[in-house]
Amino acid sequence: MLRRAAAAAAAAAAAAAGRGLRGPLGAAGRRQRSGEGSPDGGSRSDRAPKIYTRTGDAGFSSTFTGERRLKGDRIFEALGATDELSSAIGLAGEFSSEKGHTFVEQLHKVQCMLQDVGSNIATPLSSAREAHLKRTSFSEKPVLELEQWIDSYSEQLPPLRAFILPSGGKSSAALHFSRAVCRRAERCVVPLVQAGEADPNVAKYLNSCALLDTNAPDVRSGFTAFPFVSRLSDYLFVLARYAAMKEGKEEKIYVKPES
Repeated sequence: MLRRAAAAAAAAAAAAAGRGLRGPLGAAGRRQRSGEGSPDGGSRSDRAPKIYTRTGDAGFSSTFTGERRLKGDRIFEALGATDELSSAIGLAGEFSSEKGHTFVEQLHKVQCMLQDVGSNIATPLSSAREAHLKRTSFSEKPVLELEQWIDSYSEQLPPLRAFILPSGGKSSAALHFSRAVCRRAERCVVPLVQAGEADPNVAKYLNSCALLDTNAPDVRSGFTAFPFVSRLSDYLFVLARYAAMKEGKEEKIYVKPES
């Protein structure tokens, strides 16, 4: 998981491959020693590389910067949540593709951006060198693109007058599920940003949260002083509603159960 994300950094970082990072390019980058051959007499380099490395069997894994950290480290927790989010979006994309939705290409682009998000997360700023930062930087451009998509779909939707439950057909429900996974990824990434280990633009891309100034009066009185507006989770919410509308499916709303 981590190694796949790190290997994706800046076109799967050739330097990472030298450290054995997992993933298509990372695994392929591990050179075979000369003279080693396969049972059929061919070079091992002609065969598909093994997916397992055994380097994490002791409970440690590597960041893109070469650090060895426990697999329970919050960096790996954030990477796992981001990877799960991409998987959830992939499933939503398959359901949406079956219905002929044109936004499927956007979902694919989001999955690619999540690879870049993972690369940034796998490069803790506390140990990153300039070469690492160049490979894994994350700009504000994807955030602005999401905002444009959100505005475009929102203009086509009926007003939101009630709390919507995840529903509206398979495409819509899968997108709602992706949104929920995105919110969990948010909770994993925000502490890294606040600790100065990840780029704030990564959190902007994923998150719906608040960065709090604990000395601000509004925070002391229980209100969020500085709202950190959701991007990806908002996009997935709006897209779920759009998918339900295009498919003619009913969006179920919250109704307070009778006591």
